[in-house]
Amino acid sequence: MISTKTTLAGFEFDNCLMNAAGVYCYDAAELDQMQASKAGTFVTKSATLQARTGNPEPRYLATPLGSINSMGLPNHGLPYYLDYVSQQQIAVPNKIYFQSITGFNIDEDEQLLAQITASDFKGIVELNLSCPNVPGKPQTGYDFETVERILTRVFEVYQGPLGIKLPPYFDIVHFDQMAAILNQFPLAFVNCVNSIGNGLFIDAATETVTIKPKNGFGGIGGDYLKPTALANVHAFYQRLKPEIQIIGTGGVKSGQDVFEHLLCGASMVQVGTALQKEGPLIFDRLTAELKTIMQQKDYTQIADFQGQLKHLD
Repeated sequence: MISTKTTLAGFEFDNCLMNAAGVYCYDAAELDQMQASKAGTFVTKSATLQARTGNPEPRYLATPLGSINSMGLPNHGLPYYLDYVSQQQIAVPNKIYFQSITGFNIDEDEQLLAQITASDFKGIVELNLSCPNVPGKPQTGYDFETVERILTRVFEVYQGPLGIKLPPYFDIVHFDQMAAILNQFPLAFVNCVNSIGNGLFIDAATETVTIKPKNGFGGIGGDYLKPTALANVHAFYQRLKPEIQIIGTGGVKSGQDVFEHLLCGASMVQVGTALQKEGPLIFDRLTAELKTIMQQKDYTQIADFQGQLKHLD
């Protein structure tokens, strides 16, 4: 029997696949679809202290090889998502969920975590340190000193399982430096990666940018992102202490893509651009394709090949 079960942060999931924060998780209607899908679980929209409308539209475009977006963190605010997850914990008590949060400074991160601590949330927190689409706000994940300060404060005030979502890194020394910081903390996981920030996509016919915020600059996902995502997954898998697991995100639209993320060291795999395009039924297809690949390679469980990427002598 071929199984796509996995474990993360000490919890078992029936399937290694889930959505990426920001896709099919904005409201209860979308989360209901995720709950009913083949995905092992879901992560909520990245929640802020107060609800946000996000950036002006148009702010998302599907492109031939992926997507560009500058959503600007539209969300209903943390209490909305905590309430939804609380209901699901009662309805499906054996399932574990992810709550994504993002503050705009350390004090806000602490306030968000205080709200979670005061709630009945029993799942895993994903702290987003990597949104590239808020005008005037840099990506926290590229400020290594700030990341260290945030995590120091976070683990002083929060005791539950918590991981972070990182931006893509492009230099070997950055993998080394960030891993040295992350290994100081009891992180459950790191999510590699968020979109490549501040790309530009042009409508050739009109000679115009295709999204409105920031004069057309936005995060790039899909096929464009996959090689960078795989590199980040594998680099951190090699450098982080074994207790810190990896969630792979970026360019996943086939079972082969899922397999490669797992091969590079991911324990779970999130789907963004392709999920937005195809809808939650994509998890049926991806799961079937992954199982077919595993069968062809005579693997029966993810542990048979996870992290076993071969290098050239």
